Amino acid sequence: MKKKALTLLAFVFIQIIQAQQVDPLLAKDSDAQGVWVDSIMKNMSVDEKIGQLFMIQAYSNKDKKHEDFISNMVTKYHVGNIIFMQGTPDKQVVLNNKYQELAKVPLMVGFDGEWGLDMRLKNTYRFPWNMTLGAIQDTLLLQEVGKRIGEHCKRVGIHMNFAPVVDINTNPDNPIIGNRSFGESKENVAQKAIAFTKGMQGAGVLANAKHFPGHGDTEADSHHTLPTINFSEQRLDSIELYPFKEVFANGVASVMTAHLSIPAIETNPKLPSSLSNSVVTGLLQDKLGFQGLIITDGLNMKGAANYSTPAEIDLAAILAGNDMLLIPQDVPGSISLIKKALAEGKLTEERLNHSVRKILKAKYLVGLNNYKPIATENISKDLNSPYDEVLHRKLIKNSITVLRNQESVLPIKNLQDKKIAYVSLGNDSGSDFYEMLSNYTKIDKISETHLSVLLQKLQKYNLVIVGVHKSDKNPWKSYKFSNKDLTWVQEIARNHKVILDVFASPYSLLQVPSFTNIEGLVMSYQNSKLSQELSAQALFGAFELKGKLPVSIKNEFKIGHGLLLDGLDVLQYTIPEEAGVSSEKLSIIDKRIDTILQEKMSPGGQILVAKNGKVIYNKSFGYHTLSKERAVKNSDLYDLASLTKILASLPMIMKAEEERKISLFSSLGDVLPSYSKSNKDTLLLKEVLSHYGRLRSWIPFYLQTKDSVTGENSTKYYRKKRTSKFSIKVAKNLYLAKEYKDSIYKQIVDSEQRKRPGYKYSDLGYYIFKEILERKYRKPLDKLVDEQFYQSLGANRMTFLPLNKFDKDEIVPTERDNYFRHQLVHGYVHDMGAAMIGGVGGHAGLFANANDVAKVMQMFLQDGSYGGKKYLEPETVHKFNKRYYENKKVRRGLGFDKPQLNPNIKATCGCVSDVSFGHSGFTGTYTWADPATGVVYVFLSNRIYPTMRNYGLVKSNIRTKIQQDIQDAILMAGE
Repeated sequence: MKKKALTLLAFVFIQIIQAQQVDPLLAKDSDAQGVWVDSIMKNMSVDEKIGQLFMIQAYSNKDKKHEDFISNMVTKYHVGNIIFMQGTPDKQVVLNNKYQELAKVPLMVGFDGEWGLDMRLKNTYRFPWNMTLGAIQDTLLLQEVGKRIGEHCKRVGIHMNFAPVVDINTNPDNPIIGNRSFGESKENVAQKAIAFTKGMQGAGVLANAKHFPGHGDTEADSHHTLPTINFSEQRLDSIELYPFKEVFANGVASVMTAHLSIPAIETNPKLPSSLSNSVVTGLLQDKLGFQGLIITDGLNMKGAANYSTPAEIDLAAILAGNDMLLIPQDVPGSISLIKKALAEGKLTEERLNHSVRKILKAKYLVGLNNYKPIATENISKDLNSPYDEVLHRKLIKNSITVLRNQESVLPIKNLQDKKIAYVSLGNDSGSDFYEMLSNYTKIDKISETHLSVLLQKLQKYNLVIVGVHKSDKNPWKSYKFSNKDLTWVQEIARNHKVILDVFASPYSLLQVPSFTNIEGLVMSYQNSKLSQELSAQALFGAFELKGKLPVSIKNEFKIGHGLLLDGLDVLQYTIPEEAGVSSEKLSIIDKRIDTILQEKMSPGGQILVAKNGKVIYNKSFGYHTLSKERAVKNSDLYDLASLTKILASLPMIMKAEEERKISLFSSLGDVLPSYSKSNKDTLLLKEVLSHYGRLRSWIPFYLQTKDSVTGENSTKYYRKKRTSKFSIKVAKNLYLAKEYKDSIYKQIVDSEQRKRPGYKYSDLGYYIFKEILERKYRKPLDKLVDEQFYQSLGANRMTFLPLNKFDKDEIVPTERDNYFRHQLVHGYVHDMGAAMIGGVGGHAGLFANANDVAKVMQMFLQDGSYGGKKYLEPETVHKFNKRYYENKKVRRGLGFDKPQLNPNIKATCGCVSDVSFGHSGFTGTYTWADPATGVVYVFLSNRIYPTMRNYGLVKSNIRTKIQQDIQDAILMAGE
């Protein structure tokens, strides 16, 4: 008996504790809050008090008639609260200020913005759905997004946001919750909801836990009918109510009562839970002890509206224990009925005062005791800041979930061994996904209407990326695979190594009959532009993946399943602010581009800026030529000119030095027999690389092949068609005698040296290094560097002899040559000497886009590593990035150009560190990397179009001015 008494006492104690929740509406300055509430209450008529119970819907995209209706509701019927629906933020702020001015007591403004203002307002920011957020393990990110949504709300005058949804989506067929839920784990839902609430209320906007007591396990939509929750009280208490109890204990300010039929609690099956005293008072207030604002779900929804007349529904909701009526359909009729209930004693004034006092406390809590109109300036800028995208990117990165990784197919590496195809399935576009994938390596998009033809086309590929793209216009869009897509996925996987990336609800995987043949399975949750771009980056290891599945998929994947995947040190693509750079300050580059085009310094170009491995600016501008027929694309290839020295020859020289095939202290006579008895036999390789070898700057070999009388190319050396004797292709329809290559090298051997020692930039050393490398490795330079570096780097758009791999339209022309080739040089190297040795020179001949130049420079910046592969030892990179003849006034390192020693020489902006390195090119190219700031800068142009006499780009120093702009845009701590 004593034991039973103790058990009963313990039960009563627990019930008392549950009923003693902290009042979430109590302000820190509660005494002042009480004084303000009392001052308002004592001056209110009964009609004014009743008016505080209503929150009517207002639109900012409707006509004056609607505005007058709202104004009348506020002035005549003393409506105390409004919820803004569709419209624009600018108009909403104007109307907000207008309606507030009309109100005797400041209006509480509500909003339904679960994923941000975008849920209702145009031109505002959209954050991910809750299901996506449910995959994130770092709850601080949930707090951060809650805070940011709260700040957006506050900016447009919203005081209460009807979020977060705390329903546990245990039913995959739920038509209305689904993606709006944090998932099917009660603990995960509760943790996410608490963090979101903390963030939003920390920003001064009241949160709202919905839809009490839980709308997650229904197959009907309460907007259209009354769904039934047919579970026992024990089940409801242990599952559905769990997250509500948790958020209540953590101070959520309000709760929304759902329109549900719950026979275990309310015996009348036709009575919506929002109108049930057993639910709203008995369960929510008495048993759970909730003291915050209680607000009905929208009373225009059929789940409630079908029950009775609008006025009777409103009265029933108040009698049930709700404090506020959301979207009432008959305010005048409801006021009359509530007054009648007061007169008849069905509703006491004490009960009315209880709700009004809570509403006023909430108004004080959000600062309406000191109301000020909302500023109308800079709304769009404030609601769409770079910080929003930085946060959005963080959320997506942390949500992407790897479900399968057989044979370590992820992240994709060893690109030299991969031939990759991309197949797009689903009813939405995957273009952003494909475009981003293509930044990392060559990816072929394969599209076909017939499966058999598709499978045939895929035969030559050893990896197929299948993207399933479903519309994420809103969270209710169908996520299901079509029967066709299911079949295609299975057949592709049966025949190929596959990575399946799903841009839809994880519930879509319930349809997949088997995952056996799917090596890589990635859940990306939504098909937004950012989701596509970031998921593509993730597949190549741009960042680590640590998302966890927020729902279960049959017996295949449990809740919380997700494989951890380390990132590789490859380039990411993002916005400046994520790398600590100001996009506003960086935008001055756009003005520099305008100057380049207006003054015809170049017909067009490409500029790329990366910081700390993050590409933050990657733009193409202008056209291929001044005729403006073909706009420059990011994928187009430029003649890199002397950038070839550090992007092709130098990596191989560094590798050869590491492998002890050469020594920097070897002389030319030691490594090349042809130099052993020349005037250059004692020149050290170190001296040649430093441009300290007394070599001539260049030799105009082509002049010696001209007819001395006519000045035309001599027929002794040239033919218009290839023959066995004339096989060196110099340009279109121009072939040089093959023995002349030996003549070129002999001229270099025999050339006079400068008499005075000292610095002199020279191309000749790189003819020599090409010869050395090809002798040591027994392969042509273009094959060497492609096999050793470019293929595995994914630099598939960096190449010598580009016409062998690319369409002419993808290559930007250089000069209209009227002195040697007598044609537009297009797809052939511009440098005459490199052209005369077949287009592959140690000093020139390389073509690329800015993106692939950045990969090589980033590899140098990362001490010789990229994409999880070590290409060079860190010591080697440091050794070559060093001046050895600085005391001789030589600014160069070994191959690399370095910042100027003489301030009158503009090799750089003068704003980069002494450990920085790079090179410039005659065609109007430039690249520079700075280990001190982590910046890689690439500038590509064809400034020599129409002729090399176009020196505007050079004289203006615009390339180094842009370098200064980049430096100026780097944000200091605290900015």
